Amino acid sequence: MARRRFFVNEVSRGRAELRGEEARHLTRVLRVEAGQKYEISDNREVYLAEIAAARKDLVDFRIIEKLKASEPIVSITLLASLVKFDRFEWILEKATELDVAAIVPIEAERSERGLERAAGKRIERWRRILLESSQQARRAVLPELQEPLIFERAIQWQAECRFMLDERADATPLLDAVPAQRTAGDHIALLAGPEGGWTDDERAAAAASGWTPVSLGLRILRAETAVIGALAIINAAWLKQNRIESTNK
Repeated sequence: MARRRFFVNEVSRGRAELRGEEARHLTRVLRVEAGQKYEISDNREVYLAEIAAARKDLVDFRIIEKLKASEPIVSITLLASLVKFDRFEWILEKATELDVAAIVPIEAERSERGLERAAGKRIERWRRILLESSQQARRAVLPELQEPLIFERAIQWQAECRFMLDERADATPLLDAVPAQRTAGDHIALLAGPEGGWTDDERAAAAASGWTPVSLGLRILRAETAVIGALAIINAAWLKQNRIESTNK
């Protein structure tokens, strides 16, 4: 069984600490004790560590060795239109599990009014969701949560591949759009719409900026379903390609 993984602020001189709420979770809920081993990450490297001491609001780790961290298959930036916050937070959680590198909340024309202003008050809560999801998924590095952008600025985002999820029948199937060959520095940007979908003006503006409209099939999906489906397709396609390349070496 894989060891649980936790994020610490820093590793220095072979030691690391967890304080506050995270430490209380370990001591009160998990009831950790000195001598137990866990994996920790300083958001750069992963280590095997042993608990040297565990008190109510402080857990002290002693580093045993550096571990090899699994690298993400592809760097994905998710530009997700704001939807009702319970659904948006589900997107944050699942996108983290699916290894996105960065998440950018977007204010689209059909985003519910006031969500962008309210989003600023939720940033710390959302970072907490990213932390907990990263630990559960045993990530080595946390996804970066960007400040919300308006649509006009979002479509200026630069990446080797830029896909705009679209329910229209003439959109290219996403599986066909994912590049068959990987190159150094691969980066995919995925633009996901709000409830109600994109307006014609938004589609035209994105097309003029070089975004490729892509489809997930015949059905109209909820915003959060479309995001998770698209991320799973991208990861699966690139995992397959990575295995083919490894076999051919």
